[in-house]
Amino acid sequence: MTKPQKTAPAAPAGVPKKLRIVLVEDQPKVRESWSHLIDSLPDLSCAGICKTAEEALRVIPELRPDVVLMDIFLPRMSGIECTARLKEILPELRIVILTAMNDEELVFMALEAGADGYLLKRTKPSDLQAALMDVLNGGAPMTSEIARRVVESFRLKAKNRDDSLKLSVREEQILLLLAKGYANKTIADKLELSVDTVCHHLKHVFEKLHVSSRTEAVVRYLASKNAAGR
Repeated sequence: MTKPQKTAPAAPAGVPKKLRIVLVEDQPKVRESWSHLIDSLPDLSCAGICKTAEEALRVIPELRPDVVLMDIFLPRMSGIECTARLKEILPELRIVILTAMNDEELVFMALEAGADGYLLKRTKPSDLQAALMDVLNGGAPMTSEIARRVVESFRLKAKNRDDSLKLSVREEQILLLLAKGYANKTIADKLELSVDTVCHHLKHVFEKLHVSSRTEAVVRYLASKNAAGR
C-alpha cells in the first residue's frame, strides 16, 4: 500500500468533500499515471493504491473509499475474484473495473461478480470523472464499446427466448428510472413509494429478467426494447 490514508482530512467550510478513490493495479507505471490523474481531477482524491488483490482485501475495508477502480489481471488472485470478495464484505462499496481488455466474457464475469461499472484504461479523464460520479448516484457506467458488446449479447439471448418480459407498469417505471442512474431513494421519492417497496419491485424485476444485478437488469431491459423496436 503506497498511499495509506485511513481517514480523509476534513474539508474547510464551504468546500465540497472530495470523493476518495482506491486504485488496485499491479503495474507500477500504470499505478503512478492513474493516481496522478485521479488527484488532478476536480472533486477526486486517490486515497490509496493496492498492488495486489490480497492487499486490497486487507486494506479497503479499513479505508472505506467511495469507489474502487479495479484492474482484472492481478498476480495470484484476479480482480474479478477480489471484486466478489469485497462485495461480500462491503455490499454497498462501488467497484468499477478498469482494464485494457474489452473481452466480452470478462465483462460478464466482472458484472456477475458484482462490479458496478466497466471502463477501459483509454477512457478520457473527463469521462472517468463523469463515470465515478455516475456510479455513486446509482448508475452503471461503461465505456461505450463495452456497453455496445453487452447490449448485443443480450439481444442475441433475447432472440433465443420465447418468453416476454411481462413487467408490470410499476416495474417498468422503476426500471426506466434505474436506467437513468437514479438510486433507490430517489426512485422512491419520484414515484411516491417507500424505499422498501422499490426494493420489493426490483427483486421481482430481477427474477423476471433472470438477472442478479442492477446493471444486468437495465441492459437486458434496454436490449429487449431495442429488439422489439426493430
